[in-house]
Amino acid sequence: MRFFVTGEQKRQVVLNTIVLLFLGYIALLWISNGMMYFHKMGLTANSVVDYYLGSEQNFTQPVSYQSLLEVTHFHLFSMGILVLTLSHLLLFTPLALPLKIWLTGLTFFSAVANEAAGWLVRFVHPAFAYFKIGSFVLLEGSLAALIVLVSLSLITQRREHLVRGQVTPPPEGFMADKAKLRDEQSAFKTPL
Repeated sequence: MRFFVTGEQKRQVVLNTIVLLFLGYIALLWISNGMMYFHKMGLTANSVVDYYLGSEQNFTQPVSYQSLLEVTHFHLFSMGILVLTLSHLLLFTPLALPLKIWLTGLTFFSAVANEAAGWLVRFVHPAFAYFKIGSFVLLEGSLAALIVLVSLSLITQRREHLVRGQVTPPPEGFMADKAKLRDEQSAFKTPL
């Protein structure tokens, strides 16, 4: 993250590429998150209630306390780290500060709300199914916004870098190290 704080990401093509690859990986996670949700339930209250409270028609049992606890335990940590990372990257985009704060807060809220909603449907009242649907849609939307905004910012910086013709010089002593390596390699080659 030091590269973002010092502004070196504008000069570092490799770092820019690594972060873009990370964002591509997170986009795949985003897709699989949606696929997992829609495998279990849909965007209707009945489907959410049937998943959490069980369904006699579908011969499914209610989600157990232990199952919810295990999923929540894992998600609170992993989603927290994911949202922290994406929000941190968002801070270094050229967007207005209020938008950054609003989007970061919205993403954290929707991640916690999405976890809490399952508990509320299962143990408080089935009407919280609407809250579950809303929090899921909000979480997916805010994560998509973070991924897209950070990606666009990096791509824009890369294009500006190329248009200006700025080339990042190799590290100090790079050419000397390369020549030394070549000499060492040639010393090991013996004529037949």
